[in-house]
Amino acid sequence: MAAEEGQVISCHTIEQWNEQLQKGNESKKLMVVDFTASWCGPCRFIAPILAEMARKITDVIFLKVDVDELKTVAHEWGVEAMPTFVFVKEGKTVDKVVGAKKDELQQKINLHLTSAVAAA
Repeated sequence: MAAEEGQVISCHTIEQWNEQLQKGNESKKLMVVDFTASWCGPCRFIAPILAEMARKITDVIFLKVDVDELKTVAHEWGVEAMPTFVFVKEGKTVDKVVGAKKDELQQKINLHLTSAVAAA
């Protein structure tokens, strides 16, 4: 198991973000990017839930981006509210969940994991 598996990887610099994005593209795994902010109450609510998902679903890469640290990344990905979860597959956005919606987040992960398995 890789060091990153089973955890949410925080990206604090553009370099870290680009490196993780490239790793995700090369692995062809589904990536779930949590665009968050330290001052955001719903973000703090969903964080432990996301961490638990990361522990259980090792076929998905979970990334966390603080919109105040990486404003340009948030802007490039069209993030306007927190939390926003962007689902990325091979460098392309395949889905998005806006808000701390645990059930919708789980459903979208299951949907895209299932479609990835079906396509393989």
